Amino acid sequence: MSGDPENPEHPERAAVAAFADDFVADLREWLSIPSIGTDPAHHEDVARSARWLADALRRDGWPDVQVWSGSGALPAVYACLPAADPDAPVVLVYGHHDVQPVDPVEQWHYPPFEGTLVGEELFGRGASDDKGQVAMHLLGVKAHLAALRADHPSVTIKLFVEGEEESGSPNLTRLLDDHVDDLACDLVVFTDTPLYARDAPTICTGQRGLYGAEVVFTGGTADVHSGRAGGSVPNPATAIARLVAALHDDQGRVRLPGFYADVIEPTAAERADYATLPFDQDVWLANSGGAQAEAGEEGWSTLERVWVRPTAEVNGILGGYAGPGLKTIVPSRAAVKLSFRLVPDQRPERIADALREFVDAHTPPGLSAEIIPRGDGTPPYAMPVDHPAVRAVKEALEAAFEQPVRFSRTGGSGPAALLRQRIGVPVVYLGATLPDDRIHAPNERVVVPLLLRGAEAAARLWRLLPERLS
Repeated sequence: MSGDPENPEHPERAAVAAFADDFVADLREWLSIPSIGTDPAHHEDVARSARWLADALRRDGWPDVQVWSGSGALPAVYACLPAADPDAPVVLVYGHHDVQPVDPVEQWHYPPFEGTLVGEELFGRGASDDKGQVAMHLLGVKAHLAALRADHPSVTIKLFVEGEEESGSPNLTRLLDDHVDDLACDLVVFTDTPLYARDAPTICTGQRGLYGAEVVFTGGTADVHSGRAGGSVPNPATAIARLVAALHDDQGRVRLPGFYADVIEPTAAERADYATLPFDQDVWLANSGGAQAEAGEEGWSTLERVWVRPTAEVNGILGGYAGPGLKTIVPSRAAVKLSFRLVPDQRPERIADALREFVDAHTPPGLSAEIIPRGDGTPPYAMPVDHPAVRAVKEALEAAFEQPVRFSRTGGSGPAALLRQRIGVPVVYLGATLPDDRIHAPNERVVVPLLLRGAEAAARLWRLLPERLS
C-alpha cells in the first residue's frame, strides 16, 4: 500500500496499519473453526464460529451483541454500535460465517482449517468467502474509530452475519421477519463480492438471480426393447433432446416465451466501464474449466454475458441406459436439469410460468411432463450507478486504492434482493477479494493487502455517509 501511514490526510490508513498484525492473527484463529453449514456433522462448529465472532465483537467494544439461533436457522450474529448522534444514518453490514465443504481434501496444499499465511496470501476455507470480508469490516470499524479518536462511529453500524448462506439461506426470510426492528436501517452494505482484479479494482453494483428446475418426460411404466417397440412409441430421451435443442435460437437467445420482457439493460456508463477492464480471452477460457471457445448471446461481450445478461443452462441430462456397452431399449423416462440466471427485473416466478409454457409446447403426444422446481429461486438485484451511496462507496475505494474504480457486477447469486425486499432499503456492495481466490474449491485464499485496503475503504465510507445520505 503506497503513501505515508502517518500522513494526516490518511488517518484511516494509519489506523489499519496499526491493527494489521492483530487482524491477521484473529482471522487465522477464526478460520480454524470448520463451520461447514451444509454438513450436519459440523453444525456445532457453526455455533462455535458464531460464538467466536460474538466474543470478538464484545472485545472490540460493541455494546449490543446477540447470537440468534431461533427460527430453525443455524446461529447468526447480530451486533449494533450506535453513533453519538441519534439522528445519524443507520447502516447494516451483511455477511456470513458458514463455509463450504473442503472435498477433495487431498488437493489442498495446506490444511484447510489452519489459516496458513504464505507471503501476502492467507490460505484456508472461508479466507475469502466470507470470514475474511466480515473480519475486514470489523477492522474497518476499529480504524474508523481510531481515525476519529472517538468512541462512537459517524453512523450507527449494525452487523448481521448469517450461518446458512452456503446452504442457500433457507431460513433467512424468517430471520429477517423475526428481527425486523433490530435490523431496521437506512442502507445495507453487502460484503460477499470480489474486485475485478488486483490492479483493476471495481465496485460491484449487482448480482444475477437464479431459478432451477428439472423437467421429466415419462412415456410408460417400464423400459421396452427397442426391437419390439422402437419406432412405434414416443421416446422420452429423444423428446428431452429436442426440448434442449429448442431452448436457444441461433443467436444464443433463450426461447422461453417472454423471457426478455422484464430485462433492464445496463447503462451506457456501465458498459463503457466493462469495456475498459483488462480482459484476456485465453486466460478466461483457461479459468473456465479449460473451455475451447467462447459462446453465448450475440451482440454482448463475455463480461456482459456473465454479468448483465440472463441465461439458460443445461446442468444435466438423464435417461435410458448409461452403463458400459449397449442396451437396446426405449427408455420409459428421461429428464433434464435446467438453471436460469436472471437479471433485473426478471422474477423467478415468472420464469417458472414461462418454463411451463415452453415445456407444454414441446411435449409430444403420448408423453407426460412434470416440472420439479428446485426451491423458490433467488431474485436478481442491481443498484443504480448514480445512487449517492454507490458514489460514496466508489469514492472510498478510490481513496484506499489510489486509482480509478470502475463498475462491475457478479454472475453469481445471493440474498441481496431478499434483504432489499424485507428490510426495505437500498443495498450496496463493498468487497475486496478476487475472482481467482478459489472459493468453494481446494486452496481457497485471500490476499491480505487487499483486505487491508478494503478495511480502509470501509473506514472512510462511515465518515462519508452522513453527508451523502442526508
